Amino acid sequence: MAADLPAGEATPVQRPLIMRYAARSDVGRIRAKNDDSAYVGRHLAVVADGMGGHAGGDVASAATVLDMLHLDHGDYEGDAGTVLADEIQTANSLLSELVHINPKLAGMGTTVTSLLLAEGKLHFAHIGDSRAYRLRDGEFEQISVDHTFVQRLIDEGRLRPEEAETHPHKNVLMRVLGDVDASPELDLDTLDVKLGERWLLCSDGLNYVAGHVVERTVRETKDLRECVETLVDLTLEAGAPDNVTVVMVEIAEETPDDVSTAAVDIIPSALVTGAA
Repeated sequence: MAADLPAGEATPVQRPLIMRYAARSDVGRIRAKNDDSAYVGRHLAVVADGMGGHAGGDVASAATVLDMLHLDHGDYEGDAGTVLADEIQTANSLLSELVHINPKLAGMGTTVTSLLLAEGKLHFAHIGDSRAYRLRDGEFEQISVDHTFVQRLIDEGRLRPEEAETHPHKNVLMRVLGDVDASPELDLDTLDVKLGERWLLCSDGLNYVAGHVVERTVRETKDLRECVETLVDLTLEAGAPDNVTVVMVEIAEETPDDVSTAAVDIIPSALVTGAA
C-alpha cells in the first residue's frame, strides 16, 4: 500500500509521454536521387523507402508519408493502432489513384515502418524491409521482420542468416505498399513503453553497416542528433550504394520546451521540399 502524502502536499501530476527525436537522410554514393521519405514528431515516426526507379519510388514514399503526418497529434477517435493501420491502407489506395492519373508511375511502391505513441502505448505498423530496432532495459533487438524473399527462405530453414547478404535475390520484396495489392498485409502490434527506451527506424541503406556497429552506436551515443549523424556517416564510409535514412526516437515525459519543438520531415520528392 502506498504511503499517505503529508497534509497539504499535492499528488504529483504525471506528464504525458512524447517522443524526442532526430533524423537524417542521404542519397548515398551511387544513386542519382533519394527515394526515401520520413517524418518524426512528438507522437508519430515513419520511414518509407520507395521503389520503382524512374517509375516513381520517390513519389510513392513521399505521398505515403504526407498522407500519414496528420496523425502526429496524440488524440485519436477509437483505437490508435487501428487508426494507424487504416491510414496506411488509405495511403495504399492513394498510390493506386496516382497510378490511374499517371500510368507512367505503374509499378511504384514503398515500404512503411511506423510508430504511433498514444496514451502510454506504442502502436507499430510495418510492411517491407525498412527496420525498427528497440533499446530497452539494456536489450537491443529488431522488432520488425523483413518482408523479403531471403527472409522467407531463412524462416523455412532453406537459407542460413549469414548467407542472406550474398544471395542474388536479397533485395526481392514480398510485401509492399503500391498499386499491386488493394489491401496489403501489415505487421501490427501494440507495445507497452518505458521512459528512456529508444527506437531506431531506418531504410535498408543502413544494412551496409555491420549490425554490431549499429548496436554499439545506438547504445553509446546518448545525443540523438549525434547518433543519426554517426550512423549515416558510417554508411557513407561503407560505400553507401543505396539511399539511407535514419530516425532515432526516445520516449520521454513532455516538458514546456517540447511544445515548440518542430517536427522533422524528410521528403526529397518534388512534391514537397522537406527540412531536416
